[in-house]
This record gives sequence, C-alpha cells and structure tokens, in this order.
Amino acid sequence: MKYIGAHVSAAGGVENAPLRAHEIGATGFALFTKNQKQWSSPPLSAQNIELFKQRCSEFGYPPCSILPHDGYLINLGHPQPEALKRSREAFCDEMSRCQALGLDRLNFHPGSHLNEISVDECLSRIAQSINIALSKTDGVTAVLENTAGQGSNLGFRFEHLAQIISQVEDKSRVGVCIDTCHAFAAGYDFNASHVLFEEAGIAMTEADVKGAVVLKGYENIIVSFDRIVGLKYLRGMHLNDATKPSGSRVDRHSSIGKGEIGESLFESLMKDERLDGIPFILETPDETLWPAEIAQLKLWASRK
Repeated sequence: MKYIGAHVSAAGGVENAPLRAHEIGATGFALFTKNQKQWSSPPLSAQNIELFKQRCSEFGYPPCSILPHDGYLINLGHPQPEALKRSREAFCDEMSRCQALGLDRLNFHPGSHLNEISVDECLSRIAQSINIALSKTDGVTAVLENTAGQGSNLGFRFEHLAQIISQVEDKSRVGVCIDTCHAFAAGYDFNASHVLFEEAGIAMTEADVKGAVVLKGYENIIVSFDRIVGLKYLRGMHLNDATKPSGSRVDRHSSIGKGEIGESLFESLMKDERLDGIPFILETPDETLWPAEIAQLKLWASRK
C-alpha cells in the first residue's frame, strides 16, 4: 500500500491537518508542527495533541502515513558555532514535537556549508546534529531530504546522503525522502535512457555494452539509489514536477504532468511495489488540483 496525499496547512492548530487531508481524499499527509519561518513557537497544548491523535485515528492516518517537515531556518551543517547550536536546539524541539504527537519521522533539508567549510566537514556536522537529536528523543526517525543543489546546500547527490548516514550512530532512526523535482534539478534525469553500466554498479566489458540492457532513467536512478544509499532507508517521497530542465539546480515545482518531468515518472512510482508502505506527498503549486492529482495517483497505484 502507498500513502498518497499532500502537504496540508496546520493553520489554527496541528489538529486541523488530518481534517484537511481527509477533505482532499488523501491517505497520507505532511504538515509543519510549528511556524516554519520562525525559530520558536508556543508548545503544543494537551488539547492540540489529543485532537490531532483523535482525528488521525478517525480518518485512518497511521504514523507511517504522515511526513512532518521541520522549519526552513534550520541548518544542521552551519559553519558558525552559535548558529549551529541554535539550529540543533530548534531541530531537537521539532523532533520532540513529533514525538509528542505520536509521529515516527521528521523530514528535513540536510544543511549548507555557506562556502565557509568543506563539504566533508559540513556533512559530518549534519550527522553529529542528527546524533544529538536522536539521543534526546525516542521513536522518531530523522529523514534527510535530497536537495536541488542550489547555492551551497548539500544533499543533492546520493553520495552526500550516504556519507551522512554512515556517521549516524543509530541507523535504525535515520532515513531519506526523495523529492522528484529536487532530484531532477540536481541532474537525475528520470526521462533519459542509460546503459546499465558502472553508474548502476555492474561491471561490464566493452563487448558487453553492445548488448547491454538499456534502462529508462527512472529504473537506473532507483538502482543507483539502492546501491549508494539503500532502499531500506527510504521513508517518504515528495511528488513534484519541475519547471526547469534536468541539471538546472533550480528548485521550482510544477503540477504533475505539467512540467519537464511529465506523467510517466509518477505512474512508474505508483506501480513500483518496492516503494510500498511510505507516504507520497504532493508539494505541487496549485492546491486546487490536489484532489484530482491524488485521485490519479491512486488510480495508477491500483494498476500494478
């Protein structure tokens, strides 16, 4: 089973998110548990927590169908000590809010070196930030989201994600969320055809290449992700078409089938049984299309 939904508003209280997800026909959803543009927010009240849990139960949203997202200000790889400390404290608070709500994962962007430290040092800081948060919370998995590669942000290569995970002490509580627009913008072209060769980790001679299996970009990318990171770490996906071509490193989402990626990728994702059991979350720009997009995704998922 796939949990299909969108990143819905939690305006008026987190307890409103499951209600809004139900109204658009979603079987899963994403939300911010606090204002994503502020460092701090009032703590969740007992009423907020109870109503959220009650409505998730009422509308059939188990924790594995929900993919909360942390705030935009957090940079777990920040080069400056005070800013890094503030980010770590904010991230721990976000993890604690998820724990209080009975949620089992928190999606976040890895971090940025701001051109002040090396890539390796930044990735190590991100991993240590995760270790700190995991030591202070229980039951919540830290879910790294791949990025589009804009600016000094890291996480746009699968190797970045793997390097972070390799330094996380409790690997049972770390995972990955693949954003389709981010991957495409970073150069993972879901529409290109590739020879199944070194990129997929399979040794072949030049003679072999002549008769090699040619995979669509989607399958080649999934094989590469499994080899470099591991499908066992996949805890969610963001489903977004892209307004810019592959490799642009520009993060601009488009509605499903209305961008450079096209519908075929999303149909393939829905039919891929290797990806069952995780939330698939729309972050497409036209919210009025969400009910129709969700219905189409469900239809593709039913035609395996």
